[in-house]
Amino acid sequence: MNPENNTTATDESIQPPTIDPRHLKRLKIAAVILTLLGVGLFAFFVYSVGPGDLLESITRFGVIGFAGLLVLYFLRIVVRALAWDLSVNSPYKLTLRDTIPAVVIGEAASSMIPLGILVSGTAKALAVRKRIPFVVALSSVATENLFYSLITSLFLIAGAFTLLRWFTIDEDIVVMFDLLIAGIIGLVIFLVLLVVRQWHLASELCEKLYQRGYAQNILGAWRMHIRLFENLIFSFYREHPRRFFPICGLELIYHLIGVTEVYYMLSRISDVAPNVLHSFLLESVSRLVTILFKLIPFVIGVDEAGSKFVGDAVALAAGVGVTLAILRKGRLLFWTFIGLIVALKRGLSLRELASFRPRDDSD
Repeated sequence: MNPENNTTATDESIQPPTIDPRHLKRLKIAAVILTLLGVGLFAFFVYSVGPGDLLESITRFGVIGFAGLLVLYFLRIVVRALAWDLSVNSPYKLTLRDTIPAVVIGEAASSMIPLGILVSGTAKALAVRKRIPFVVALSSVATENLFYSLITSLFLIAGAFTLLRWFTIDEDIVVMFDLLIAGIIGLVIFLVLLVVRQWHLASELCEKLYQRGYAQNILGAWRMHIRLFENLIFSFYREHPRRFFPICGLELIYHLIGVTEVYYMLSRISDVAPNVLHSFLLESVSRLVTILFKLIPFVIGVDEAGSKFVGDAVALAAGVGVTLAILRKGRLLFWTFIGLIVALKRGLSLRELASFRPRDDSD
């Protein structure tokens, strides 16, 4: 049996979990409220900067400029896809032909759906499960996300530290950022210990809940799958140590392309020569906002707020930060549309991602 083209019998019983309708309803209500607040923020910043000035900046950026922005983002997709390829456990294997479309689908899910960062991993795994078993695909996505989280955490720490130490910031915000840096450092230490010490926290928690009679209809099937999922991640740590630096390097390149993307936009909309430091800060804060406000589709409003905050802190011209956020939103909408088309061609419906559940083999 060729592991690249076949799934195991075990995989047939493994499906994405069902979301409790009550929890889903609460999530939708929270998403609607936060989205409305985001739309309000977006309208406020457009009004405060001036629709005419924003339109002039976007027009100056031009169709050719936007095409270049789309290409740069596609390069980021390719880099994440390469990192995912390296994160697959042997003897299974994925190629860019498998992972690039899956990453595009995952990005679409991540952008559109509340807490899409959780749905994104499932979407990626579903997109390639004809190539490798679903649980292997899902564990490889989680492994790549661990590397991404590590490098992103270092990127955010560097951005926050630079902003606080090089520019004049309100004292209350300084305290908030200091706490944020401490929290991120603590999270990185925890993740490293989790993998190195091989703490089976998720599966052990599920087993304890199952033994005490909680959610047995779900945990009956999933507690063993979660254990297997954890083992696959930990075995990657033991069996493929030489892949660590290449994967970390790719994740770093992903963020460097992001900084290049901001530099490119500034070069076309700003009257002064772009600055690498400013580009780095704008990208790091944008990444932080994306992580913190994933419940809001397309991070509408809050991305503009974060970009304006950094733009004001580094003394960019009025409206530049908001224009950057709007251009990013246009780029995101384009690739989300492409992701939806790819998903439909592969028989995937983003609305139905949460409707699957594993079959309990004991039934």
